[in-house]
Parts: sequence; C-alpha cells; structure tokens
Amino acid sequence: MKPTSLVVLAGALVIPLLFTAWPRVQRERARIAAEHLPRYGPLPRFELTAQTGRPFSDADMRGHLYVADFFFTRCPTVCPLLTEKMLRVQRQAREQGLDVRFASFSVDPRHDTPERLSAYARDHRIDTSNWTLLTGPLDAVETTVLEGFRVMMGRDADAGEDDFFSVFHGEHFVLVDARGQLRGYYRVTEGEGGLEALLRDAALLAQALDGQQGIQENQRVW
Repeated sequence: MKPTSLVVLAGALVIPLLFTAWPRVQRERARIAAEHLPRYGPLPRFELTAQTGRPFSDADMRGHLYVADFFFTRCPTVCPLLTEKMLRVQRQAREQGLDVRFASFSVDPRHDTPERLSAYARDHRIDTSNWTLLTGPLDAVETTVLEGFRVMMGRDADAGEDDFFSVFHGEHFVLVDARGQLRGYYRVTEGEGGLEALLRDAALLAQALDGQQGIQENQRVW
C-alpha cells in the first residue's frame, strides 16, 4: 500500500474518533471548571407556595439548575429591573440550550398572595413554564431568605403594612446547582458583567450535569 493511501486511511479512522471524543472532552473540561466554582453552602429547606397556589419546596429544586432572586410585587424601584434582568437570563439560557429554572421569592409575603404573584407574572409577561414565584408565611420566608440563601430582607421597625417603601432586600441573583449547593451570587443591576458571569457559570454547571447524567445512563446500559 502506498504511503499516501496509508495517510488517507489513518485520517479516515482518526477523524471519526476525534468527533466522537470531542464532546466528552468538552464535558470533562466543564466538569473541572464547575468544580472550581465556589460553594457557599446547601440550599435551605423550605416549604412555600407558588403563584399557582400549589406547594413548592426545596425538593422541587433539587435535580435542576436554578437561578433565584428576591423581590416584591408593589416594589416601585429595583424590582422591575430585576425582573427584566431575569427575563433576559431566561431568554438567553433558552437560546443557548441550557436547562435552567428560575425562582423568585417575595420578601413582602403578607401582601403578595399567590393571586398577586400570578397577576405580576402576567403583567411582566413572565414565562412560568420554568419560572416559579413564591410566597408563604413571613417567618418561613425570612428563614429561607436570611438563613438559607444568606440574602438580606426586612422592613423598617416602625413602618406600617402599607408602607412598602420601608421594605428592603438584597439584589443579587443566586445560582443553585442540581445538588442543592449555592454556587454563586451575582450583582446584575450594574453593567453587564454580572449577567455574563451568571450565564457563563450556569453553562458550566449545565454541561457538567449533562456529562454526569450521560455517565449514569451508560452505566445503566452496561
């Protein structure tokens, strides 16, 4: 056999192997990069209520990649901006083919009934197919947000229930991995850097999760 023919034959054998191996290489790189993302602790245990009126707990989040934020429906200042930013993350994640879900926790739960959350979702054209808005008893929400997510929330001590200007809360988006670990806090209200970092880290975790699920599928086959 001529040397040229040997080169062609070797190329014909190697190129398909490279195409087969490359996705595995990418997943392994993503897994290693994802392992280097910070871990801020486990997702808090909670039982709250979704905008549909159905119960929603930390168990519903496990096994999925989530982005969480904190808001209230009668907020006249930063909350509409946070919702707009979350809509962008939802849209861009979908465009990138990332399996990401979203959860917005009301920090004004006495006012924000499931009906008001549902109206807020309609008014802001939120796609609730993978985005849940949450409310519940004030003590349960405070425990979840303050002690679990480690995000500030509260109300001025001398304020009345109708004084919604006295309500305050953290503005970070929080990335939660499929194992229920808090993996990142992102300030998204100042420039594009926070959103870009969030989408980058979400992509790493999503690819790592896909790779892990692929390995589990292969193990079941064998």
